[in-house]
Amino acid sequence: MNPLPLRGKRRSAHRRPAVTAALTLAATVTAAALISCSTESDAPSAEGSRTVSERPTAPDSSSFSEKTASPLKSKASEAAESARASASKAEASASERADEFEASVSADTERANQAAEDALKDVDGRGNAMADVSMTGKPRSETGGVLASVVTFTNRTDEKADFAVQVDFVDSSGKTVETRYIGTEDLEPGKRAQRYAISHEPPEPKLSAKLVKAQRY
Repeated sequence: MNPLPLRGKRRSAHRRPAVTAALTLAATVTAAALISCSTESDAPSAEGSRTVSERPTAPDSSSFSEKTASPLKSKASEAAESARASASKAEASASERADEFEASVSADTERANQAAEDALKDVDGRGNAMADVSMTGKPRSETGGVLASVVTFTNRTDEKADFAVQVDFVDSSGKTVETRYIGTEDLEPGKRAQRYAISHEPPEPKLSAKLVKAQRY
């Protein structure tokens, strides 16, 4: 009987426990590592939810300085103030020109109207120029609700002429509530001129304009 094979079997028997122990140790280390990773990443919190990373904290606004924005605010304020000043100056200038123009027109109109009233004082009947004067109502939507009529004068003569008309504003019964005198001066031959007959009475009761007299002089 050969003793060599028996010795080989014994050596193999001695090696198996060592290999088994090494494998067991490796498995134990791997399991421990897996358990450790699971515990660190997936362990539930005290409230039963998974642990998440905290939200980023907003920067402290107190750390910003207002000095950086101050120059911008100052420039913007100066620009706005300059724009307001320019607009105000332009409005004042336009208003002054409008007032001056209105005053000059009103002065001429008032003088002509006063002359017309004076000219009609001694006129009997309806005057000599009824055929040379016409009157058209102006829509209240275009006059801001004011009752106004456009009086048109036509000089059919060969010389300059002055015209005067009397316009009565009457109520529904025909009663005269207001009388206005309208005139134009130095109207060239063959030319026309238009003036407004404007009632100063309130909207109610409603009135209508009536051409009463027209005189050329």
